[in-house]
Amino acid sequence: MVICYLLLIIFGWLNIYASSYSDESASIFSLDQRSGMQLLWIGVSFAVICLILFVINPRFYFSFTWWFYLAVVVLLIAVLVIGKEVNGSKSWIALGGFRFQPSEFSKITTSLALASIIGKYNFKISNLPDLAKVLVTIFIPMGLIILEPDAGTMMVYCGFVFMLFREGLTGWIISFAFLIILLFVVTLKFDPGTAILVLLGIYGILKGIVDKRVAENILLYGVIITALAFIPRLLSWEPLHKLHELGPHYFILFFSVVTIVVSLIRHKRGNKNYSLRYLALTFACSVLFIFSVQLIFNKVLKEHHRDRIENLLGITQDLKGAGYNVHQSKIAIGSGGLLGKGYLQGTQTKFKFVPEQSTDFIFCTIGEEWGFVGSVGLLIVFFTLIFRIISNAEKHTDRSIRVYGYCVACCLFMHVFINVAMTIGLFPVVGIPLPFISYGGTSFLSFSTLLFIFIRLDLERWK
Repeated sequence: MVICYLLLIIFGWLNIYASSYSDESASIFSLDQRSGMQLLWIGVSFAVICLILFVINPRFYFSFTWWFYLAVVVLLIAVLVIGKEVNGSKSWIALGGFRFQPSEFSKITTSLALASIIGKYNFKISNLPDLAKVLVTIFIPMGLIILEPDAGTMMVYCGFVFMLFREGLTGWIISFAFLIILLFVVTLKFDPGTAILVLLGIYGILKGIVDKRVAENILLYGVIITALAFIPRLLSWEPLHKLHELGPHYFILFFSVVTIVVSLIRHKRGNKNYSLRYLALTFACSVLFIFSVQLIFNKVLKEHHRDRIENLLGITQDLKGAGYNVHQSKIAIGSGGLLGKGYLQGTQTKFKFVPEQSTDFIFCTIGEEWGFVGSVGLLIVFFTLIFRIISNAEKHTDRSIRVYGYCVACCLFMHVFINVAMTIGLFPVVGIPLPFISYGGTSFLSFSTLLFIFIRLDLERWK
């Protein structure tokens, strides 16, 4: 874990310098350069790491967990009142020339708080009061972060669901979350009728799994969905034109509901009925969500978020506006080829085509100068680190340390996944750093602290 950490910070430091390099650039060590400031923060982080490893008793973290948690919640409230707005998000607190993001440190305090709750000997995630404590602990800082708004950090909080799954949360929750994302995308890209047909297809597959007749159900529901797909064209026929004005998706919904009701009646008795009722309830909730998508998209999301999502899905194309960053980022990464153009040789980087290239879009610098091989190598180091964290967490008999380890792994995974997917055009631009690589003192210090608290706790197992 320490070797991976050192490889990442050195590689990140070199690429921060490359991201702002020009023929007139000062030395990599100069404090006038972002690389020099990052080196300063690396030094500060090393001092904090030494305190964590050699001075602070590991019991200290869980003894004062809730005080840390409360302090960060107060800072998250304060940032909404006195925070400095940067790139449309009021997430910074400025103290003279120094500024920091409380949301970065909230990941540490929330991870410790979750470890403290779940680590209790009588905790059961299937117990509603225990689950409620966990959800409240997550949603308090997450809700305050949404108000900033900081969509990137909010999505990182969603990653804690993987830790909860390890601790016994039903897989239906994660499956439902992915279903919601799928329906959101399909509804925006196409229409509610198409989303309902997709939903009916998923219901048919799951019903086949419950009935143990997968092939038969796929064939049956395939025929039904194909027939329902012709409803818009049928209603466009002149005699039925007035019905078309009501909305073809309502007719698709009606016949889909009839199909599901018939399937429930056919299985009125037997043990499978409970599972089918659960699927039908999921279908109903999903339909309500489908008809709420436009409201959420237009009233809840900010304008710049809507623009980025529409560009990502190809609904609109604004290569000089909302889609500019991603378009230039993909050009930079693609131009790197297999082995890259060489360190400090990136033309997209040198001529500043990509904004925020040393922070949120630093991966495009890596792709351009180090190529496909360098990019994959970086991801291998990241996932080696995450794998080692999970592997070591599993070896602990102390449940609280295991939970904290999984929280660390979830935070790192979500940051890497979202950042890389964002820069290659597979995810909306939400503004999220690449851990240990992107420029930023607050994020670097918080990630270092998050990781080395786990390393210190893990050392107790060796003792």
